[in-house]
Amino acid sequence: MIVVGLTGSIGMGKSTVAAMFARLGLPVFDADAAVHTLQGPGGAALPAIEAAFPGTTNANGLDRPRLGAAVFGDPAGMKRLEAIVHPMVGALQKRFLLRHRRKPVVVLDIPLLFEKGGHAKVDVTVVVSAPPEVQRARVMARPGMTEAKFAAILAAQMPDAEKRARADIVIPTGSSLIATRHAVKRVVACLAAAKRR
Repeated sequence: MIVVGLTGSIGMGKSTVAAMFARLGLPVFDADAAVHTLQGPGGAALPAIEAAFPGTTNANGLDRPRLGAAVFGDPAGMKRLEAIVHPMVGALQKRFLLRHRRKPVVVLDIPLLFEKGGHAKVDVTVVVSAPPEVQRARVMARPGMTEAKFAAILAAQMPDAEKRARADIVIPTGSSLIATRHAVKRVVACLAAAKRR
């Protein structure tokens, strides 16, 4: 199979593009959704997170504001959290690949694909990108978003220009949904053709 690594900075439209791939019949592994499952009610990551960061979980799962307060601006705390969550997400990803091993093309939707070295484990990297002003407008429209939060998220992510330079394929999302849909269809057609060769 061809394994596609899909990524893009916050507000670039990665989730929209992932949904378009799924609608075209490609299995999509959503790393963010996997994290939410692990941290939701009864999630497998909760006991280890509670042990590392007491008082950050409850019957409803992870208390995000409390955990955010515990790790925000604390690189050591963030590393501890990642050491708990990332191996669990990796295990779910392996299960996904095994389940879809007979499919010609699968998509791994991973926000920090380049930052965490995931690009080395995929066959093709696809970066979703939009102009900075479009990105800012989308992100600042989210509930609870502040300039400080947006700046902190951007600081943790590789700059968009660098992602685009490293990508095998760039899907622009700054104009219309129709244009983006056409771009996604072209990518799927190219991948199908490459698989046949």
